[in-house]
Amino acid sequence: QVQLVESGGGLVQAGGSLRLSCAASGRTVSRYVMAWFRQAPGKEREFVAVINWSGASSTYADSVKGRFTISRDNAKNAAYLQMNSLKPEDTAVYYCAARGAWTDVRTTAYDYWGQGTQVTVSS
Repeated sequence: QVQLVESGGGLVQAGGSLRLSCAASGRTVSRYVMAWFRQAPGKEREFVAVINWSGASSTYADSVKGRFTISRDNAKNAAYLQMNSLKPEDTAVYYCAARGAWTDVRTTAYDYWGQGTQVTVSS
């Protein structure tokens, strides 16, 4: 079993930055795909970014491309999401997820989820 804990959320003004962290425990995630999803009030959970096990390949949702960067540190069993140029529409609960196979953008593809961290962007 893999436990994931997100941190780093908060309140920020539009144009600002935040860095989310996802700490994994219970098993090493060095061979796992790591991803970030988000869910705004009244909306479905949506894909944000995903990174393969080595960190060599990543994919982003069009809405965050060029502003967000996903990364990982396998030595620390962790993944990160650097969010720059934040917009009010980025306001959501952000979730870290992991799966032990190839990259995927579907929420249903992931086996392990964190509890989420709230990101609020004020205009």
